[in-house]
Amino acid sequence: MDEFVLLFRMDIITKDAQPSPEQLQVYMKQYHDWVGGIAAQNKFIGGTGLSTEGRVLKPHDIITDGPYAEIKESVAGYIMIKAKDFDEAVNLAKDCPMLKGEGNSVEVRKITGSHNKD
Repeated sequence: MDEFVLLFRMDIITKDAQPSPEQLQVYMKQYHDWVGGIAAQNKFIGGTGLSTEGRVLKPHDIITDGPYAEIKESVAGYIMIKAKDFDEAVNLAKDCPMLKGEGNSVEVRKITGSHNKD
C-alpha cells in the first residue's frame, strides 16, 4: 500500500462563500461519514483542518500574510490515506462531499520518502 495526501481546496476567506451554521453542521456530518467509510476500510491515516490565517515566506526575507492572499482558494485541510495505487486513491477522493461545492477541489498526491511503508 502507498500513502497519499488529499488536499482540500476551497474559498475559506470570502464571507459570502461561507456556509451558515446549519449548513456547516450538515457538511461536517457528510464529511465525517465519508472519512468514517475510509477508516472502516482501514485506509485512513490521519488529517485535520487548517486555519484561515498563516504566513507565506519567500526569498530575500519576504514574509506576507497568507495563505496566498491574492487568491480566494486556499488549502482548508487534508487527510492522509492508504491505497494500492493512484486510481484507488482517486476513487476514494471522488466521493468527498466537499466536491459538491462550486469551486472546491480535492488534490491527490502520493507521499514519497523512506517513511512510506509498502
